[in-house]
Amino acid sequence: MSALLSALQKYVAMRRGMGFKFRHQEKRLTSFVRFMEEHGATVITNKLAIEWATLPKDRRPSWALRLTDVRGFARHLQGLDAQTEVPPTGILPGLTRAKPYIYTDMEIETLLAAALDLPPVDGLRRWTYHCLFGLLSVTGLRISEALSLHCGDVDLKEGVLTIRDTKFGKSRLVPLHMTSQHALAAYAQRRDAHLSPTARSQYFFVAEQGGKLLLQYVHKVFWQLSRQIGLRGPLVFAPTQY
Repeated sequence: MSALLSALQKYVAMRRGMGFKFRHQEKRLTSFVRFMEEHGATVITNKLAIEWATLPKDRRPSWALRLTDVRGFARHLQGLDAQTEVPPTGILPGLTRAKPYIYTDMEIETLLAAALDLPPVDGLRRWTYHCLFGLLSVTGLRISEALSLHCGDVDLKEGVLTIRDTKFGKSRLVPLHMTSQHALAAYAQRRDAHLSPTARSQYFFVAEQGGKLLLQYVHKVFWQLSRQIGLRGPLVFAPTQY
């Protein structure tokens, strides 16, 4: 194992000891260390950091994030090796985030009604998205938290959700209104009646055949429904540049 890779492992362990999951950062920094090794470098320089951060060339929105990861690692190493260069801030364009949009009660009701029109008519899918989007709107859960809910995490008698392994590795309890309890209980009954015992999953919200809902498909359905009811403009494809 190279000295850089060993130093990275210690850095990752330190950050996780501070409560950070650091999974994606570890993956990116491991890629950076491999990049340095391929170039025969043993010390971080601004030139190498920027060269790696701006790869691939068609992922411009991620460049600043990649360089931020390197900057933190370089600050850690600079205390051990004064030759280490720490890339300055502001030299790469940052990620532009969309302005948050607050949905009105009417818009939420329209979205949930549209979810009930999803095909198939006799399937579970429409009820899954109706209840999932409804739960998100009344609890403020992160989408990843809702999709990770296990059946045992949803206490419909007491009206409490147990959210496990949150941002800092802790768990929290989320109370449910009685109307939400009733809606989730009805969904659980439909889910169990729709699936055979062998197809049932540990997850509360499931896909049509009983598997875990995947985030990319949930996003796709949300975009589809929000455009359908007029909350988003039509999808426009820009011409390919050669």
